[in-house]
Amino acid sequence: MLRRLLFVLLMFPFFSLARAADGLPVFVTVAPLETFVSRIGGEHVRVDALVRPGQDPHAYEPTARQIAALADAELYVRVGLGFEDAWVPRLLAANPGMRVLDARDGLEVRPADKAHDHGDRGHDHDHGDVDPHVWTSPARVKIMGARIRDALADLAPEYAADFAANYDRFAADLDTLDAEIRARLAGMENRRFMVYHPAWGYFAEDYALEQVAIEHEGKEPGARALTAMIEQARREGIRVIFVQPQLNPASAEQVARSIDGQVAAIDPLSGDYFENLRQVAALIAGDGAP
Repeated sequence: MLRRLLFVLLMFPFFSLARAADGLPVFVTVAPLETFVSRIGGEHVRVDALVRPGQDPHAYEPTARQIAALADAELYVRVGLGFEDAWVPRLLAANPGMRVLDARDGLEVRPADKAHDHGDRGHDHDHGDVDPHVWTSPARVKIMGARIRDALADLAPEYAADFAANYDRFAADLDTLDAEIRARLAGMENRRFMVYHPAWGYFAEDYALEQVAIEHEGKEPGARALTAMIEQARREGIRVIFVQPQLNPASAEQVARSIDGQVAAIDPLSGDYFENLRQVAALIAGDGAP
């Protein structure tokens, strides 16, 4: 026992130097969280996202390489996407020492948007699912960031002061972003915008907007629902329909053709978080180039 203890004490500086050189290994579910952890952790973290921009998180499975890398991770930040429920227990079985932080802890979350009653979506279920897209709300990201800061400080207390300073700068940038978005959307009379997939509910809630979703729970709208949406878009003067690049935009394109409008790609999974939300606000306000 004494020999083993001496070995650990002698090797500890080596392990500390290795971690300092490579960074604290962190995994997150989606690219926006990667941005948050990178901003707060700085040079002291090495962070990777499981779901990359362009991939569909609703049908995602980690690769063998990612699973192998996760065996060495010290922190995993999850956000409530469906595949996490199946995979996080498996990842913990392979790496029981890995800390798991749910980015929704301490947040006011909202239920997943339900389909509007257009008369032919009887197969949808009102199962009370929580909307996982919390990162589209800058106000909630500030709270998430504080949780990330504290988790990193627990794992690497020698860098706690750096994490705190990085978080303060990050939070200030979020405040600036929030003010810019509010100014861009001020004075809008029509507060509704149409999306293919309902990923912008938290953004809408923050800025007194309402998203109207074409798709619901992965289901395409039927003919009656699509007709009703076309009529609603015409009635409310909606000219742009937002789609995610990961998803099939056929229904959105059909609505756009019917209202002589256009489809614009906005990606809630973009890692360029600040510029992405600025572009979303500009498009909703009608002064951004799709």
